[in-house]
Amino acid sequence: MSRKALYIRHKAQPGKREEVKRIWEKYARAYIADADGQIAYFYGFDDNDPDVIVAFQVHAGETGADDFTRQSWYPDYERETAALLAEPSEFRSITPQWIKGTAV
Repeated sequence: MSRKALYIRHKAQPGKREEVKRIWEKYARAYIADADGQIAYFYGFDDNDPDVIVAFQVHAGETGADDFTRQSWYPDYERETAALLAEPSEFRSITPQWIKGTAV
């Protein structure tokens, strides 16, 4: 099975980063914690920009990110988050060539 990774960068409106995080926690955190297809998920604040959030995900296969966006709550999550962003989010799909501790 091939692994896929996804890098996402969100730029919140000034002072709204914590609100974006609360929306992520409200909708996505529990789903991600229980999602078998997500091998790893990192959600963090950029240390050099007080308005930036970075998420990095590693999925067991090609459809992991698609499964996330197909959840019934996803349109609400997207709408509420978009209202707090300063610019469109950056999405980068990555094909891992090596992951410590796993056979890719």
